[in-house]
Amino acid sequence: MSTREQKKQSVALSSVVASLLLSAMKLVVGLMTGSIGILSEAAHSIMDFGAAALTWLAVRVSDRPADTKHHYGHTKVESFTALIETVILLLTSFWIISEALERLRHGTQEIEVTWYAIAVMVISILVDLSRSIALKRVARETRSQALEADALHFTSDILSSAVVLAGLGFVALGIAWADAAAAIVVSLLIGHAAWKLGRKTFDVLVDAAPEGLAEQIEQIAGKVPGVAGIRKLRIKPAGPFIFIDLTIAVSRTLPQERVAEICIETERRLKQEIPESDITVNARPVTIDNETVTERIHAVTTRRGLHAHNIQTSFSVERKQITFDVEVDSRLTIRKAHDMVSELEQELHREFNEQINLCIHLDPLNSVERNARPADPGTEARITAIIRQAAAAIPGIRDVHAVNILVSGHNKPCITLHCSFDGDISLSEAHTLTNRLESLIYQALPETSRIIVHAEPLNAVD
Repeated sequence: MSTREQKKQSVALSSVVASLLLSAMKLVVGLMTGSIGILSEAAHSIMDFGAAALTWLAVRVSDRPADTKHHYGHTKVESFTALIETVILLLTSFWIISEALERLRHGTQEIEVTWYAIAVMVISILVDLSRSIALKRVARETRSQALEADALHFTSDILSSAVVLAGLGFVALGIAWADAAAAIVVSLLIGHAAWKLGRKTFDVLVDAAPEGLAEQIEQIAGKVPGVAGIRKLRIKPAGPFIFIDLTIAVSRTLPQERVAEICIETERRLKQEIPESDITVNARPVTIDNETVTERIHAVTTRRGLHAHNIQTSFSVERKQITFDVEVDSRLTIRKAHDMVSELEQELHREFNEQINLCIHLDPLNSVERNARPADPGTEARITAIIRQAAAAIPGIRDVHAVNILVSGHNKPCITLHCSFDGDISLSEAHTLTNRLESLIYQALPETSRIIVHAEPLNAVD
């Protein structure tokens, strides 16, 4: 059992014992003196004893973890217990008021004001004060609604005991009806406490969100980078816990890994501000108003499991023309590949409201693993010399290094190399220069199967 659970159960059990002792004392003294005020307090304490016992049982059950049948745990047992306490308190109030009015209507009963009657009320106030302070402290620490309800009971007991004590004082001065009047005031206090408790527990039982919490959650989530809005928010209070089911809107152009990071960060920030919570964050991809043509094309192609690159847009008076390459599995037949891209074109026309001309280049996607061997020293030296000679003929290429040459089973070389450039030239310019280098190498070594050139700034760490 955790320290938190031990605190809850210990303070609840001590309240049961205190309520039992107070009930017995008030009942005995009330019968001996004939004071309806003290008897009403005895009835109040007896109800408190039942409520405290229910509270103790409730916190024992509510601390059980979630299981296959109770996915949200057992915390609502506390709220159900508090609702039972509310009904008991209201019934007690009605009974005491009716008895007091009956006594006022038909005359008052002789009441004996004794030292032990006053003593038991003073003792009651002191015990109730100590229990109320202890229960409120643990209720705040553990966010226990049942303990909070129990603390409310003991707080109302302090006020009602003080009223009864005052009534006994007035009776001692000869104002006999003061005892019945004190009983009515006690009942009204009890009823008011019950009404407040009932409203709170009813809200929990019908899953009413705590006031202001939805706005707080939306404000926290809205500040997370990448969150474009809140699409759905559901809050389910359960005892000291809050279950939060949140759906955020994210740009449809984001990769799945980035979307997962946004959800995790949203959950982290909410947990930081609302620690006693169980949070589920889902993401819904949406169209963002400022999406570029490239982002829109990537969103559509990614949704179809394709990859587009080399996207170019040309504008004319009538409409846009968009061209790009799309990678398609090289093992497909031309008909299947064409059908796949035709469906893609139809979706893109819908995306852009038909106001575009499309030309899509099919780029075979090869993912075949082939066996290869390192080139022999003579071949490696010859090809390396050709590469360096070609690079020297292209202004802008500062260095060629990390040359690696493999030979396939068909004796065709595959070449990879790194090219260094000044760090301030544009990527497009560097790409143009590497394309020229590839062309020169292919001219000198037409049997080459593939050349991969990695561009980097001068003195970069590989």
